[in-house]
Amino acid sequence: MLTPKFYILNSQKTISRLHIITDNLQVIEQVCEAGAKWIQLRIKDKDIEQIETTALAAWEICNSHGATLIINDHVELAQKIQADGVHIGRKDMPPAEARQILGDSFIIGSTANSMEDIERLTNKVDYIGLGPFRFTETKSNLSPILGFKGYRTITKQLTHGTLRLTPIIAIGGITLNDIHPLLETGIHGIAVSTAITGAEVVTEATKEFIKLTQLANHQIIESAH
Repeated sequence: MLTPKFYILNSQKTISRLHIITDNLQVIEQVCEAGAKWIQLRIKDKDIEQIETTALAAWEICNSHGATLIINDHVELAQKIQADGVHIGRKDMPPAEARQILGDSFIIGSTANSMEDIERLTNKVDYIGLGPFRFTETKSNLSPILGFKGYRTITKQLTHGTLRLTPIIAIGGITLNDIHPLLETGIHGIAVSTAITGAEVVTEATKEFIKLTQLANHQIIESAH
């Protein structure tokens, strides 16, 4: 059965099934109030001092709500403010180097677009953000779109292979209607940005994503028995 936060254990660490990505402190406050338990702070085109100021404020919010805070890209900053972890891109610092800096207790996630990327990351990270699922304006220079077929193909290869099953988080233009079919492919969870941060009422959108992610996971578990 799922825990109240619908986490699973991976190497003694908890990985949520719903990751919310934003650079906005007001959004972080709203989604945490709505029950979100995993926030990735992703800030681009700002100097490190501005990023650190925002990260410290984000840490205060997440800490007061019992939410996990992941810092995008900035390994040293994640260590400095004692965030829960860091997410590093395909062209950023190698995971092994990040692990050497942060130690075993920090959560390290990284980005993948293919089975080859996943093979490269296996045993080096705690979760893998696999995408993009579909086109999204959140990121420039997108990798090839995966779609449902791409996720099914990769999870099938993982299920029948010898690699350790690192939690896979789908990312890229995901909406409420995508939750159940995406989780049915065998991935662990989803990462969402615009569908929540751009919603008319952020708290309500967050609650819907939490509810449907939890419901879909329960239904998939039940159907497997």
